[in-house]
Amino acid sequence: MEGLNYIGAGLIVIGAGIGIGRIGGQAMEAIARQPEASGKIQTAMLIAAALIEGIGFAALFAA
Repeated sequence: MEGLNYIGAGLIVIGAGIGIGRIGGQAMEAIARQPEASGKIQTAMLIAAALIEGIGFAALFAA
């Protein structure tokens, strides 16, 4: 059963990394399209990244 915990933890970390990477990439695209809205975009990006990190940490503790 211990091996399954390691697999679950690995999947959690991979999922969180992919999610944060996508958020960052999409935010950079949005800033390139509308540079005047960069402050709002960065704020939303940081909030979303923090939520993903929080879910990732909670899931790691559960695994």
